[in-house]
Amino acid sequence: MHTFKNIGIMTSGGDSPGMNAAVRAIVRTAIYHSIKPYGIMRGYQGMIEGDIKELKTTDVSNIIQRGGTILKTARSKEFMTEEGMQKAYESLQKHGIETLIFVGGDGTIRGAEAFFKRYQIRSLALPGTIDNDLFGTDFTIGFDTAANTAIEAIDKIRDTAEAHDRLFIVEVMGRDAGYIALYSGISCGAEHIFIPEQHETLDDIILKILDDRQRKKLSNIIVVAEGDEFGGAEQLSKILQERIPSLDTRVTILGHIQRGGSPTCSDRILASRLGHGAVEALIHGHSQEMLGIVNNEIHYTSFSNCVKQLKPIPSDLLDMIQVLAK
Repeated sequence: MHTFKNIGIMTSGGDSPGMNAAVRAIVRTAIYHSIKPYGIMRGYQGMIEGDIKELKTTDVSNIIQRGGTILKTARSKEFMTEEGMQKAYESLQKHGIETLIFVGGDGTIRGAEAFFKRYQIRSLALPGTIDNDLFGTDFTIGFDTAANTAIEAIDKIRDTAEAHDRLFIVEVMGRDAGYIALYSGISCGAEHIFIPEQHETLDDIILKILDDRQRKKLSNIIVVAEGDEFGGAEQLSKILQERIPSLDTRVTILGHIQRGGSPTCSDRILASRLGHGAVEALIHGHSQEMLGIVNNEIHYTSFSNCVKQLKPIPSDLLDMIQVLAK
């Protein structure tokens, strides 16, 4: 058992729905154990600038249903310098912060790992990213909400695609990971799904579109992750129209709408469970690990494994697309 008086809480990188639920769970669990929780505003940049305040139970009331993050978030190049880390460490010392819980993605965990190597402050991380690309957890905080936001939009686009016999290319977020595209595409019955993790042959896609047109299947939905090999929806649209000039194509880029909104039940439960579990884990001696959920149980993955290993796309989902999109 480890005893400590104060804990710092920080959200960093891109915001994701459910971050507030995680902050709420951390704060209330800390107070339950007579530990003072401190909110670090604006990520690593706020840590450098000393923008830190003690949080009370009332500070996290009525936030579980809110998207975004009450602690704000920012990216900080300064933190990755020796001077920036020294300033951040001094800020924590002034507030007597002995342990940290980070909520964020890959970049957040890399920063936490580098900070620990220099100053040995015990810390844990929670996977807060809509991309669902962190190794060591089945799902990340915010992914389910983002996928459902995309599904709702694609369902509406399907209505107008069928009304006008058009091909719609819908671009969702996912510069390096295709989970949102994969899950939303399967859920909406998309005819094609393009993701960074899988190579697609353009000729096969064109043959499939032409075959659909011969069968009088004139409306199609293609879901594209922004980081796919063709360069996103706009570029893919240009390529297809060059190859099939008669194709009536429209492009919809969902963009940052996927980051916002009230978190789903799944994201609220996931964030609450991990936030509560992180405080308990620190008390029981865990450090330099990311908490995730694997097979419905809390799972711990070292920071080094989180940033070194890629999260694989389930092969059965990739196989299923080819069958269900016929």
